[in-house]
Amino acid sequence: MTDKLIVEKRGSIALLTMNNPPANTWTEESLKGLKALVEELNADRDIYSLVITGQGEKFFSAGADLNLFAGGDRSVARDMARYFGEAFETLSQFRGVSIAAINGFAMGGGLEVALACDVRVAEEQSQMALPEAKVGLLPCAGGTQNLTMLVGEGWTKRLILCGERIKAAKALEIGLVEELVPQGQALEKALELAANVAQQSPTAVASCKQLIQNNRTQHWEAGYILERELFVDLFFTEDQKEGVNAFLGKRAPEWKNK
Repeated sequence: MTDKLIVEKRGSIALLTMNNPPANTWTEESLKGLKALVEELNADRDIYSLVITGQGEKFFSAGADLNLFAGGDRSVARDMARYFGEAFETLSQFRGVSIAAINGFAMGGGLEVALACDVRVAEEQSQMALPEAKVGLLPCAGGTQNLTMLVGEGWTKRLILCGERIKAAKALEIGLVEELVPQGQALEKALELAANVAQQSPTAVASCKQLIQNNRTQHWEAGYILERELFVDLFFTEDQKEGVNAFLGKRAPEWKNK
């Protein structure tokens, strides 16, 4: 779709590498490409997980290219905000499990794409920030919302309102990332987690993800009801029968994602 995104399929895993050196910044082209890619993966029943990383050793992604906003053109701002929002919201709703392998600086929109993923693995040298207010802007790709859901208001305000940049160890401490690994090992760990996903029923995983994210917009009581409904819905799938019978037969299940 675009040479700024390199896609490789490894069995049930799709590996996406942001490839826009030197800092893997996002462009209109790559944002539209990300949205189209996730939609394509949603339709590919053989893909259960998506791993995202950055090309090179220094940057995961530095976010948007500020040259786009130097002229103060509101139409450009409106368009780019829409492209960012549509791309990362589509990523957040990916049918399978998305994992960010943060292998360097994750700044602005570069951190926001990681926030849109389900799980984040960071290398120990990585640093993260949402520094938009330092240049008169604000995080418009889900940053204010997703970060608050992950780490709470206090640390969200420190990062955004106080402009703090944090190292990977602090990100782990506050719950911004789920795992810390030595330099050069984020992708390996992310792929390992993605391989674990393949051991689970993809239809069950999709339903579980829907339920977990349901409380972002619905009351807990609605979630309890939906939980029971989706449980019964799984009995319309082939994977439900396969999973139970494979366990009882003491064999590995063969998922069909149906």
